Amino acid sequence: MAEHNDTATEQPTAKKLADSHKKGQFARAEEIQVVFGLIAAYFVLLFTIGQQAGQITDFVAHILGNLEKYLFVSTSIPYYLTLGFLMLFGMMLPMFLATTLASLIAGGMQSHFKSTPEVIEPKFDKLNPVSGFQRVFSKAGVVKMFVDLGKVGIVAALIYGGVREILADPIFFTPVPLYRLGSFIYDSTLSLFFRLGLAMGGLALLHYLYQLKKTEKDLMMTKQEVKDENRQAMGDPNIKMAQRAMARRLLMRQMMADVPKADVIVTNPTHYAVALKYERGKDSAPIVLAKGQNLFAQRIKSIGAQFEVPTVENKPVARALYKFGQVGKPIPVQLYQAIAEILGYVYRTHRYYFYQLKTRRLQS
Repeated sequence: MAEHNDTATEQPTAKKLADSHKKGQFARAEEIQVVFGLIAAYFVLLFTIGQQAGQITDFVAHILGNLEKYLFVSTSIPYYLTLGFLMLFGMMLPMFLATTLASLIAGGMQSHFKSTPEVIEPKFDKLNPVSGFQRVFSKAGVVKMFVDLGKVGIVAALIYGGVREILADPIFFTPVPLYRLGSFIYDSTLSLFFRLGLAMGGLALLHYLYQLKKTEKDLMMTKQEVKDENRQAMGDPNIKMAQRAMARRLLMRQMMADVPKADVIVTNPTHYAVALKYERGKDSAPIVLAKGQNLFAQRIKSIGAQFEVPTVENKPVARALYKFGQVGKPIPVQLYQAIAEILGYVYRTHRYYFYQLKTRRLQS
């Protein structure tokens, strides 16, 4: 993680948090996965060790009670080794599956079950001995070293204390029934796992809280970084201006291409021009194909004249269509009556044009 900047006083943005998470920059402590694995192993032992001990006892008793039936030669040894391996594998499989699942859950809880794709990408800079030396002797490296030493110390202390307690058991000084040996091993194993899990759990909690605080501090942003990120999210004004200009050009090009398909062009006559189309059985109301002001209005009228599109001068209707009409959408309801009268007029006076228009629309 990056070293903390004293000028970073702002909370990280959602984008900064998301990007950092992809890079693996979130609070996590490897000891949590160890603790989850120990807990899983504890419960597997708690519920299966009695059955497994019984299986081992029966197997050993069967072997010892029938030694005369077994022929130990070089050719039979692989068979017995395979048999022992399969029995051991069957006993260890529940432990392996439980601890693996527990570790995956622990890792997922720390990463909020989100992927961190950039973590698995190869980073060749890690092969640089200089940067590696800096990582080892950085503040984070020193903290990790002390955490690792703490883990070693805890394990060593627990093993030492466990061994002393085990050696103090009466089983080593007085005769005991054979079944007492099994219960002694069972109780000693569970006790050791419980103590180890409890101690590692405390260490994991402390380490995770430290990592949580450190991550929050490392991800703090300066005011300038927040401004820059907001500017990037909103987009470069110059780029947005260019995009709007391009959109206008494309719209104008499309409008000019649609003018020859219009039923009528309503004009101001010089300042506004609006081209309309209406196809019975297809359009619920007349559609605005194109609209323009001043030079664009003249261009619409010029294209209309080239294709003999009927033109009707109606100043108030032209102004209203230009102001309230939207290209590609039906005209406002308030203009239905006025446009119906205009279309009725052109349908009566330009029948030949509409015969051509129908053919033109079919060809397009």
